[in-house]
Amino acid sequence: MTAELLALWESGLSVDPAGRAVLLHAAARPAATAEELLDVVVGQRDADLFGLRAALFGAAMPVRVACRGCGEELEFEFDATAVSGMALPATETVAVTEGEWTVVMRMPTSGDLLGARGAGRALLSACALEISRGGRPATVDDLPAAVAAGAGQAVAEADPRADVELDVVCPECGESTGAELDIAGFLWAELDSWARATLLDVHLLASSYGWREPDVLALSPARRRYYLELCGHA
Repeated sequence: MTAELLALWESGLSVDPAGRAVLLHAAARPAATAEELLDVVVGQRDADLFGLRAALFGAAMPVRVACRGCGEELEFEFDATAVSGMALPATETVAVTEGEWTVVMRMPTSGDLLGARGAGRALLSACALEISRGGRPATVDDLPAAVAAGAGQAVAEADPRADVELDVVCPECGESTGAELDIAGFLWAELDSWARATLLDVHLLASSYGWREPDVLALSPARRRYYLELCGHA
């Protein structure tokens, strides 16, 4: 598994965050095809990534956020397994009506995010099933910014697994601070840190004993740490 995770990390170095999320999801669902992964709605994908995080690094996720009231750094743990128990979307589509505007959208998928590459209007266009103004067809480009933002917010609220936001109360000033937990970014940062530490172990043990990378990776973490202690690198 160590070699596979390092290969995943290496592949992720050359892609953007949307691409990394897909790579991580492939690790969470190794039997799925690329097409199947891209068709998974974002909420389910993120639930899978929380499960992967629990399997790789444990369920307790250390989170830090600065209090918006006094600036105090708040530290707490989030249980990665809690996401699997969150409610599923009540419907597959979301309808938003604001004034004379009506927007009907489906839940976004990993493929939609990959195609949009962070562009809100592009994602809206991919997921919009119907847009009308006063009962007459309209396009995404016609939408006022406030209506477009409202449609995006409604979709996010419809599936809490896709928008995990924590509310933290500061013990110093009592101010409540919201913290959005981006599991794809969080998990990638942890994988990146783990991979660099693992490759440093390989370098140190290869330099000390002349072993090859597969030899070092085949060692259990406990034995690897013991050998590092013996050669004074721990």
